[in-house]
Amino acid sequence: MDYMFQPGFLGTRAPFFMDFVTLIVAFLPFLVAVAIYFAKKEKYAHHVLAQTVILIGSIIVVSYFEYGVRLGGGYESFVKSTSVSHDYLFVVLVTHIVISVITLGIWASTLFRAKKDYESGLPGPYSRSHKRAGIRTFIGIILTSLSGIWVYLLLFLF
Repeated sequence: MDYMFQPGFLGTRAPFFMDFVTLIVAFLPFLVAVAIYFAKKEKYAHHVLAQTVILIGSIIVVSYFEYGVRLGGGYESFVKSTSVSHDYLFVVLVTHIVISVITLGIWASTLFRAKKDYESGLPGPYSRSHKRAGIRTFIGIILTSLSGIWVYLLLFLF
């Protein structure tokens, strides 16, 4: 797994795995927007498949990220190279984690409930609340992406 800690490809101090994860996090809102587009065009099977693949892929990427952070010595080892206030960075990181965990919970529960309701036909009694949960999830994904990119910039650019 030495490749994970080779210099990254985004031109910062970040190792490869951080650049890779950050790139995926940056594209996540766009991928989810495509899945939402499928629902708007009433291509519900495509919407379900896209949301499922994106959610599972996101969990795999987060696991890869966590593995890399642990293997790399944890939070403290990555904070050493930044000139940003550690207190500020910690607040931004905790905010990012809280947003992402809440978003993941809403996203997963929306997907699991929708899979059950999908079999009973659409539109259905859950469609309106599903749409609201989807909007909350999408906003959370955008905030997760932006805050994740901000953490990356604070750690490896400034």
